[in-house]
Amino acid sequence: MTRRVTVLGAGPAGRGVAHRMMVAGLAVTVVEAHPDRAWHATYACWSDELPAWLDPTAIGAQVDSVHVIGTTAVEVDRGYTVCDTAALQRTLTLDDAHVVQGRVVAVDGERVRLADGTSVTGDVVIDCRGTAIRDAPRQTAFGIVVDAATAERYLDGAAAVIMDWRAGRIVNRDELPSFLYAVPLGHGEFLLEETCLAGHPALPLDELERRLYRRLGSLADGARRTERVTFPLIASGRRPWRLRPFPFGAAGGFVHPTTGYSVAAALRTADDLVGAVLDGADPARRVWSSSARAVYELRLRGLGVLLRLDPVQTTRFFEAFFAMPVARQRSYLSHRDDLAGTLAAMTRVFARLDTSMRATVARASAASPSASIPGWDAN
Repeated sequence: MTRRVTVLGAGPAGRGVAHRMMVAGLAVTVVEAHPDRAWHATYACWSDELPAWLDPTAIGAQVDSVHVIGTTAVEVDRGYTVCDTAALQRTLTLDDAHVVQGRVVAVDGERVRLADGTSVTGDVVIDCRGTAIRDAPRQTAFGIVVDAATAERYLDGAAAVIMDWRAGRIVNRDELPSFLYAVPLGHGEFLLEETCLAGHPALPLDELERRLYRRLGSLADGARRTERVTFPLIASGRRPWRLRPFPFGAAGGFVHPTTGYSVAAALRTADDLVGAVLDGADPARRVWSSSARAVYELRLRGLGVLLRLDPVQTTRFFEAFFAMPVARQRSYLSHRDDLAGTLAAMTRVFARLDTSMRATVARASAASPSASIPGWDAN
């Protein structure tokens, strides 16, 4: 008998898993308050993170390497992809799904109750509505989209710069640091974005806007449009594998707590979730192996470290990280269940730090990352 799957939310994670469920022959209902709303955010990832099944038309731009700039520039020899947002949404088609427009107010087992009083049922309910934690560490960013000629004046020959900590350095060590993120979008456009990687509270968007324009100067005059970003870096609970209904995507811990990337991880894992549903297995056991759980806990410790570093220490930290071989970087950045590789990467970074920074990192790592988030540790 065909199993009926109800997916709550139609962002990249929800739309992606619903799409793969239908490809596998499952009957899918998608519940979304705004099913026709166009996506406008920029989604990017390391190229080797992309699932093989993704339609190539969803790719907006790809580069073979990127630069990271602290006190000096380092070229990271790893491909990087920026999605064509509209094409990504379009290719994750929901044509064969039953789409229900509505706001979810309660989920009781297999029954989903909507604000208008109606209900939707399914044999399996997957929650892709994003994290429900409000008081959470967040990533924030303000960016402008410019033409290639304008971007080239900043890039100075680099194909893309994913972190530039140089300009606008903060003199006051109590202030949160930010960096410039400069990547091609395709169609002759580039995104130049001032980013606060992690803060609790994070830098407000108006402060990031001021920093960006101060950094770019006259380059900002070429802005075609702006982009504003703010999202939590943690799941809806400390242990997302225990939550019900089963959360997937940002709600389910697929946002990397120390980078903010999530879309590729969710798309790559979608077929594991599909396989669990087809087999009648517990999705949490299939998606969250013991090593994946351990890696997530380590990444949360990494977030705790970032939240305690001052601007100078933050720059040194990332210089140490990107000085590692790409294989070690990949273990920490991209592999959800590579416990040995994640530990090796963290150990290698720690070894490259000076004595004072080691003490800071050790203290931050020992602290509970949930201590300042009321109620989160209990889930």
